[in-house]
Amino acid sequence: MSHRVRVSVPASSANIGPGFDAFGLALDLRNTFVAEVADEWTVELSGEGAQTLPRDAGNPVAQAAARVFAEAGVRGGAHIRCDNRVPPGEGLGSSAAAVVGGLMLGDALSGAGLSHADILALATEIEGHPDNAAASLHGGFTVCWYDGAPRSLRIEPGCGLAVVLVRATHSLATTESRSLLPAEVPHADAAFNAGRAGLLVAAVSLGDENALAAGLTDRIHEPYRRAAIPDIELVRAALIDAGATGAVLSGAGPTMVGLVSAQDGDAARERAARVAAAATAAVTHLPHRHPPFALGIDMSGATVERM
Repeated sequence: MSHRVRVSVPASSANIGPGFDAFGLALDLRNTFVAEVADEWTVELSGEGAQTLPRDAGNPVAQAAARVFAEAGVRGGAHIRCDNRVPPGEGLGSSAAAVVGGLMLGDALSGAGLSHADILALATEIEGHPDNAAASLHGGFTVCWYDGAPRSLRIEPGCGLAVVLVRATHSLATTESRSLLPAEVPHADAAFNAGRAGLLVAAVSLGDENALAAGLTDRIHEPYRRAAIPDIELVRAALIDAGATGAVLSGAGPTMVGLVSAQDGDAARERAARVAAAATAAVTHLPHRHPPFALGIDMSGATVERM
């Protein structure tokens, strides 16, 4: 067993328009967890969620780590320090980052020897869907599917990508947002999304900005979530008018994310910063939105360091 480890896990944006429960994009915003073996589970918190998240075995990081301990036959617990930079309840994969981080902490402390496929399977069982977890685990742009178990494929973008985030002044529970979705959707909408999802994967792979703009459209989840997030189209218009290639809900919302592309990552981040600045006036006129800000794409995924 290792006695002290550090795990760093990026935020993520899921769905990315037409890729409902299948597409994920890792963002350059990280939670860091440091843990050492102890007799019981205790948690220190700083940053986002520090006033609301549990500080005992009920913390999601501790719960995930405890799951690995139990499967590895390890008794006891750990003291975990969480430095959270991913805000909870805003569609940026905070839950998946906690779960992936906890599983990796548990694996490193216990010596369980889990593979990335094992971690994705456990995270999906806990989360209910693999999209955020896959992006946080692998970095970059990921596509998920089920083949007896959750699978994922990491796609190396053919151009530089960056995002502009527009957070809301309130959070929205994923369970509430998902409850708005119908059990069935029209065949025409399913066909539309199948085509746009394929187009989006091709656009990211080839670095085709025109195809990227067309691929960032959805008919099977965003229209239904407007009941809880009525300013979706206003934020989308503000970001596109400011120069974003397209704009979508981040996961279940309420955060909106505008995507921009360029010849490389540095150029994309510079373009995203200009888009954020240009969109600020329009966004700040909306009653329930924070000013937009730019982020790069995280390409490294979750990391673990034995200390």
